[in-house]
Amino acid sequence: MVHKSSTIQIAFDLFLLKCSESDSNAMDNVSTERLAEESHRQDSANLLIFITLLTLTILTIWLFKHRRFRFLHETGLAMIYGVLVGVILRFGVHVPQNMSDVILGCAVNNSPATLLVNVSGRFYEYTLKGEVGRGKGHQVQDDEMLRKVTFDPEVFFNILLPPIIFHAGYSLKRRHFFRNIGSILAYAFVGTVISCFVIGLIMYGFVSFMKAVGQLGGDFFFTDCLFFGAIVSATDPVTVLAIFNELKVDVDLYALLFGESVLNDAVAIVLSSSIVAYQPAGDNSHSFEAMAMLKSFGVFLGVFSGSFALGVATGFMTFTKLRDFPLLETALFFLMSWSTFLLAEACGFTGVVAVLFCGITQAHYTFNNLSPDSQDRTKQLFELLNFLAENFIFSYMGLTLFSFQSHVFNPLFIFGAFLAVFLGRAANIYPLSFLLNLGRKNKIGSKFQHVMMFAGLRGAMTFALSIRDTATYARQMMFSTTLLIVFFTVWICGGGCAFELLCQNSAVLDGSQRRDTKHESAWPFRIWYNFDHNYLKPLLTHSGPPLTATLPTCCGPLARCLTSPQAYENEGRLFDDDSDSILNDATVSSMYADVTVSTDASGRTVNRSSGTRGLSDDCVDHDLALAEHEVAIRGTRLVLPVDDPVEPPTTVTLPSPPSPPGSEPRRQRL
Repeated sequence: MVHKSSTIQIAFDLFLLKCSESDSNAMDNVSTERLAEESHRQDSANLLIFITLLTLTILTIWLFKHRRFRFLHETGLAMIYGVLVGVILRFGVHVPQNMSDVILGCAVNNSPATLLVNVSGRFYEYTLKGEVGRGKGHQVQDDEMLRKVTFDPEVFFNILLPPIIFHAGYSLKRRHFFRNIGSILAYAFVGTVISCFVIGLIMYGFVSFMKAVGQLGGDFFFTDCLFFGAIVSATDPVTVLAIFNELKVDVDLYALLFGESVLNDAVAIVLSSSIVAYQPAGDNSHSFEAMAMLKSFGVFLGVFSGSFALGVATGFMTFTKLRDFPLLETALFFLMSWSTFLLAEACGFTGVVAVLFCGITQAHYTFNNLSPDSQDRTKQLFELLNFLAENFIFSYMGLTLFSFQSHVFNPLFIFGAFLAVFLGRAANIYPLSFLLNLGRKNKIGSKFQHVMMFAGLRGAMTFALSIRDTATYARQMMFSTTLLIVFFTVWICGGGCAFELLCQNSAVLDGSQRRDTKHESAWPFRIWYNFDHNYLKPLLTHSGPPLTATLPTCCGPLARCLTSPQAYENEGRLFDDDSDSILNDATVSSMYADVTVSTDASGRTVNRSSGTRGLSDDCVDHDLALAEHEVAIRGTRLVLPVDDPVEPPTTVTLPSPPSPPGSEPRRQRL
């Protein structure tokens, strides 16, 4: 009987233990759900902050455009609003302290990315969020709130940067870009390398001086100085280019500045990767070694050429057969474009370079294969994404000035950085301009050089490269200084550029001068233009003359096999979008041919006044010499037979005045 009572007592105790465990699990579940709900509300509030910033920026942009205020660009406005919100979050909002669930006494030898904690036989996983500032153990809640508005750097590289870089290539004014391709490549490649090493050497001198006087709080090597020189050599003159559009500056000045900024972003990111890859043999990983330097140079060439080839190949392969479904066609085009960036990163290349040249290739070839609805949708879609992403990044820059927890502001380093950036830009522009003018027919004048010097702003790419790694003391000081450089160049240089342009004479602001393109176009470009128009365009697109009209007669079967039916339908149009037609409908006509097509009663083409078998040099010169701001749309003239000889001929012109009636009374001209 006693044994039975003890058994019942044990069973009852087990039941109570299970009930208590069930109650504990239920309480844990309720607590977890409450924490998840609070975290969701906090995340929604953080996103609402950025949406509000963008909304305020857009409304202020409208006000500035309405008032014709040019001295502060939209990116500068976004940064100002970001700074204001950052000040409010840092100093005006405090979360009530609750230290009951915070343990301050857990000591480990290092900072692992993941920590497994055994609590009464149950394991919990904790992830590393970053270092709490020294002496701020009592401010964990405030730091957590600021950390919530700090995004993972990969968000910038994988989500925000691709639309900006792709739009730069997709909207590139290719005619003026390729007309100045030699100078642009010199500024982008040679100039960026010169700027990187000039800034790196100057900063190494300042760092050595700081170390000697005891103003350096950590390690800072020569490779770190070169890395800093690489990231701040990336220019982003979005402010100046917007002012250029409003003031109608010279098209060659626009092409030089925009082309340099597009390419040197790609060069800067590959150059920074090459500097990181510098690994000399031996114990000292920061000593100079010739073989390691040559290896880094090989990495630079390999990564850049591989990314370039991948981007161009992806652009060639972006063919769509969904013209009857514009929504699906646009979605496929968008996904193929974005996947280029991710594919390059996954293969060990640089997605920025790949997506840039993918955009240039797709604008030149794939754009012609899209349906009219998809053409409009892709232009508007990427323009919208570029606008939102760029303003989001600049708003985040202002916010990060106060939300980032590991800033290192050193006055000597900041002063040296500003001096080095100025001298590095000067070493890029002036010597190269002098050398380029030795071989250019159309010289780069001193006023052009001053504007290019003043317009070397820093922006999204510099910020993204600096925030990607802030683990060490050197990288934290680079990031803090980079923020100040971006603020200064956007607010001061960008805002003062309009005043500087207005002070220049009409030679800088006159973008409508007609130039002799025959003498200023490089002969490689002229050869490429003929080859592209006669062979690549007909092969890869439905525009241009069919291959049956450009290939030799002996290649007739192959030409007919490779020519699409749409190419025959568009044969009379002869549209070539080497003009600035991608994002500017006002200039789409700069490359239209003036074609006369005669048909018989059955509608078959019997002759044309301008042939399509090849392009003469005079034709190319005429097409390329059209001025930027002149619109000369020439309609295709269709000569049709009529049955009634009594009816007078009717002339319809689009838009030029009608030609005198021809000698054939039985035809009317459209």
